[in-house]
Amino acid sequence: MAETKQVKWNGGVQPESMEILTGEGGAIVSPTKVGYIIMTSDRAGLDRKFDAKERNLNKPGVVLCGSMEQLKALAVLNEEIEAFYQSHWDKDILLGCILPWREDAEQHIPQDGSAELMRDGRKTSCFVIKFGVPSEMVCKELWEQHGKLVFASSANPSGKGNRGLVEGIGERIASKVDLIVEANDYVASIQPDATLETRYEQGVMVSMVDADGTLVPIQNGNRDVTPGPVLIRKGLACTEIMELMSEHFISWDYRHGHYY
Repeated sequence: MAETKQVKWNGGVQPESMEILTGEGGAIVSPTKVGYIIMTSDRAGLDRKFDAKERNLNKPGVVLCGSMEQLKALAVLNEEIEAFYQSHWDKDILLGCILPWREDAEQHIPQDGSAELMRDGRKTSCFVIKFGVPSEMVCKELWEQHGKLVFASSANPSGKGNRGLVEGIGERIASKVDLIVEANDYVASIQPDATLETRYEQGVMVSMVDADGTLVPIQNGNRDVTPGPVLIRKGLACTEIMELMSEHFISWDYRHGHYY
């Protein structure tokens, strides 16, 4: 493979990213609000991602959504969960929720074995919105112009952070992707007052399914409806997200690390 190429984010849709992710087996490193991620769009790319990260395969795959319309086209939602997502979209807050796939959305998953790597054993994935402008723009164009999905995970060896710096992704990942888009200034601007010790390097994840992967029931303002949403990973804007959870759901739980 050719030597890894690094470019500075151009402030818009990065053409090099589009070229790689519309091809076969591409894998890139791209900036988000909480650091750098590996982005892929098919099974060959997913295999490269897992190899680069040396990551366990038990975690739910991350599907990036560049619009609310894409989210609604892919994931099973109810009116309360949709409203919860919409509130984060309107406030530009990074959010990921574990949800089932719509039956009619499975046609959008590449028929190359991708499904077994970007869904867990319950056939759920983590659908993420508002993850950062540089990567959002690429995802939106890939979906709207090419009908392609983007799968992702953090661009660092599992259990180690990249500190929001492209230099922190590590030599292994840098050597195994086709492109690295650098935007350290953008990443730093999201948490301008944070230190390396206090900055969040991940987004909040909320489970909207039960142990079998079935969507939690609508609460309709009733108390003690179970199962309910569970915040299973703290991260950027956790305080704001917990406040929004309290506004949208009468009952919900906080169990950091519960899924894993």
